[in-house]
Amino acid sequence: MSLELRNVGWNAGFKKIISDVSLHVTRGEFLGVIGPNGSGKTSMMSVLGGIRAPSTGQALLGDQPMKKIGRRNLARHIGFVEQQADTIDRITVRDAVALGRTPYLSLLTPWSGHDDAIVCEALASVEMGPFADRMWHTLSGGEKQRVHIARALAQQPDFLLLDEPTNHLDIHHQLGLLELVRALPVTVVAALHDLNHAAMFCDRIAMMNGGKLIALGTPEQILTSQNLHDVFGVAADIEIDDQGRCHIRYHAGNQKSSAIKKTGLRNPVF
Repeated sequence: MSLELRNVGWNAGFKKIISDVSLHVTRGEFLGVIGPNGSGKTSMMSVLGGIRAPSTGQALLGDQPMKKIGRRNLARHIGFVEQQADTIDRITVRDAVALGRTPYLSLLTPWSGHDDAIVCEALASVEMGPFADRMWHTLSGGEKQRVHIARALAQQPDFLLLDEPTNHLDIHHQLGLLELVRALPVTVVAALHDLNHAAMFCDRIAMMNGGKLIALGTPEQILTSQNLHDVFGVAADIEIDDQGRCHIRYHAGNQKSSAIKKTGLRNPVF
């Protein structure tokens, strides 16, 4: 089973948000998606996950266009955790994860012990089993994010798509969540805000800018000083450790100089 975009574009009304994006997700990998705000990351992830239909080009699951695959069947293969996913319902953690079994249920296939086992396994995978009977609204932000991932895992997907999964989490929970996701037996595509996290956890990185996919490769190939300057407007040195992993060291002050030059202000306030 493969996941692919071919020359995809997506418009919001008359405004072009992404254009000519081609991407093939390799089975078993952790693919990171990076780019500045407004670069099209979330829109591209939504098309890749079958949430939005492309305006041009094709989004494919296997060899079949997603538009020909029903929502129920898509949900059996792709689990999607949105950036602002939440619920106001007063439900337990177990019930929240059980929603992931919806694509498999019908009048002919009601809830069974098999579904119970899958929900328990999904909770255990994200280390939330002891929280199964807790009410959703009593959880912390990091705990809620783990439950969202468990709900997606309960779909038993081939692909797990995460849109900025560490948003609003402290550094301890950010690292813990990414380590957990990295260890899951599923192909992962994650839009990430922190570039050092992308360097630490991703097998490959897709770099977006201006609604286009401008680079795709290993962290060492993508996270270069030149790319960070050209795309994010920051000055940084890239260090490679003994294990071949890259680490980004930003230069304080250079970003302010760039802002002064761009705005033309004599006495800007930061």
